[in-house]
Amino acid sequence: MKFDLTSAERKRLKAVAHGLDPVVMIGSEGLKPALLKEIDRSLNAHELIKIRAFSDDRDEREAWLDAICEELNAAPVQHIGKVLVLFRENPDKKPSATATPRRRKARLTKRQEVNKALTRRKSRTLKDTERR
Repeated sequence: MKFDLTSAERKRLKAVAHGLDPVVMIGSEGLKPALLKEIDRSLNAHELIKIRAFSDDRDEREAWLDAICEELNAAPVQHIGKVLVLFRENPDKKPSATATPRRRKARLTKRQEVNKALTRRKSRTLKDTERR
């Protein structure tokens, strides 16, 4: 049973997968049980993987993608040329790179850093004069 992704999820996963290298390669022998086991292991470890297929027949690659998704309960993300991208969420794994990245705090410009430092100095000198 394969599950479907929304278009927004698929778009985000494609962006994340762009920088990935293929972790599994399907050769002339096609899909074997050992290869399916390796794909399953990779999905457990990474959740999002690329697979390279060395077949010139597009229909055969499409059949492989459907068979893998059906067998391993994965979602097809993308099929471009000889590269297949698959996703399967691992409930045991903590959120990873496939999760939405957190935004960093905005950095201060040099001028803002100087103003902040001057403000601290002024407040310190005012406190010192109050004590005296």
